[in-house]
Amino acid sequence: MRKALVLLAFLPLLATPPAEASPSLKWTAPCPDYGLSPSPTAGLECAKLRVPLDYAHPGRTIELTISRHAGVPGKRRGVLLMNPGGPGSPGLAMPAQLVQRMGGSGLPDAYDVIGFDPRGTGYSTPVTCDLTAEQRGAVLGPYANGPRDVVATAAKARVVAGKCGAAATADLLPHMTTANTARDLDRIREALEERKISYYGVSYGSYLGAAYASMFPGRGDRIVLDSVLGPRGLDVVANQRFAEGFDDRFPDFAAWAAARDDDYHLGRTPAAVTAKFAELAAVRGPEFRANTWNGLYDDASFPAIAADWVGTSRAAAGPLDNDSHAALQLQVICNDNDWPERLGFYQHAVERERARHPMFGPAAANVNPCAFWPVERAEPPVRLGGPGPANVLLVQNLRDPATPLSGARETRAAFGARARLVTVDAGGHGVFTRKNACGNQAVLGYLRDGVFPAADSSCQSAR
Repeated sequence: MRKALVLLAFLPLLATPPAEASPSLKWTAPCPDYGLSPSPTAGLECAKLRVPLDYAHPGRTIELTISRHAGVPGKRRGVLLMNPGGPGSPGLAMPAQLVQRMGGSGLPDAYDVIGFDPRGTGYSTPVTCDLTAEQRGAVLGPYANGPRDVVATAAKARVVAGKCGAAATADLLPHMTTANTARDLDRIREALEERKISYYGVSYGSYLGAAYASMFPGRGDRIVLDSVLGPRGLDVVANQRFAEGFDDRFPDFAAWAAARDDDYHLGRTPAAVTAKFAELAAVRGPEFRANTWNGLYDDASFPAIAADWVGTSRAAAGPLDNDSHAALQLQVICNDNDWPERLGFYQHAVERERARHPMFGPAAANVNPCAFWPVERAEPPVRLGGPGPANVLLVQNLRDPATPLSGARETRAAFGARARLVTVDAGGHGVFTRKNACGNQAVLGYLRDGVFPAADSSCQSAR
């Protein structure tokens, strides 16, 4: 059983340091490039910032690497911090991506756009679990065909958890949390000498932004949460909701493939394509289901899904799919919430989700290393909402495979009058910078022009 937790009710207040704790940033160029060519950070400048490893007991520090695309003098209204999600995804390139995709919109002119590699990954102080390539996907268990499969997955998950607890950076492990990353955001704000910051975060980045808006309500300017997790972040419920998202989104691919049956021969109707999925999954196993789910994130990946179904090999992992990324993802997810430890819980959940969501439920409900995590949580999860300004805009696709609409609605409810929700009649993971003009305008209208919707609203399909 897990030990009782000491509730550190006032811990967020410890994130307010004396002014001298955050020296002025020294910007240099070029930025690190992750070993990619062309550089994804071209045109940006970067700086280093030291922050406490443990905000409850300041002393030891770790390093953050921050990037910037400066706004246009005379048009600049503040700073916009960005986070790509994960958790564990590096974010130095996000300002350059925003300029590339929305450069003509005037949005990058209005802000110093700030990216950063979160604590634990990339060019910030990294963590490790010394995981093999196979073990890096352990956060989402394979599709379980019965209780024995859960037992087999549990044996592997125990090994992964043990490796994280015994790794060279195990002393950093307990401090890789959403709450501490939110405190890092406030240290970045301080180092930038800004009274308030605006924020855009997608996927897990939506939860990070929601945590910041809850912990530091007076320090957020314009907050945009895209593809929104539920109010508990990536907990066991969010994991199980991947199957809900699969069911919401798969019909989009089935209709696409049926319209292209002459090319791929996967079925002339969506029902036939769905039957083909079941046929192939029975032969190809858990990896086939996971590959299909990953491809549902973006319409642009539909040809890759179809190619995989007909036997074409998928691309190898990229240079950012490394141990540090996977280790931080596990550490944040497992540290943020108290996960069930009994195997019976997962065995029951697998059978329940098989009945509810047979295409992917037994994968989403399977056990993962968080059930065997080697450390106790240092503090309770961030409680979203609370008093504060009405400045939180949520944007959400109706058919998101990873963060389904149900979670966004719960987070919307947690913020109450502080938030507005704009839903978009589209599929895929991510609203802003995608094809739906209405969804893009909702974000631009707020971040660039300060137009906060008077009420929740919806956008029609772009097609």
